[in-house]
Amino acid sequence: MGFRLKTSIQTKEIFEELGSRMNLKPFALCKLAISISLSNSEPIENYESIDNNGLELNRQTITNQYDTLFKTLLEQHAGRHLSDDEYFPNQVKLHIDRGALMLKNRYNYSSNLEHFITQIVQENNNL
Repeated sequence: MGFRLKTSIQTKEIFEELGSRMNLKPFALCKLAISISLSNSEPIENYESIDNNGLELNRQTITNQYDTLFKTLLEQHAGRHLSDDEYFPNQVKLHIDRGALMLKNRYNYSSNLEHFITQIVQENNNL
């Protein structure tokens, strides 16, 4: 079972850009990226992660006391049980990398963090 993962370089660059624009740290951006990735019904196995040369992140920093919740959400998305090795770092890394790109694309259509959050809340209220 792993306790560290490395994102892609692309994710690192996205987090650096969005971190300065949104004034958020990578651990917060990871949570947003995972949640946005989970909203995509496409199986995460279909997403190809480019590399492992980006940010090095600790499991505790990403999931904190909500590790079981994160694992359950990823299992629900996968439609099956995930072993600890599949869950972290494999599935978490894929969701962070895919979600980072989705997060950047969505944030680019917002004027600021408040507008971005308002859009997300309104979208979820329409479900």
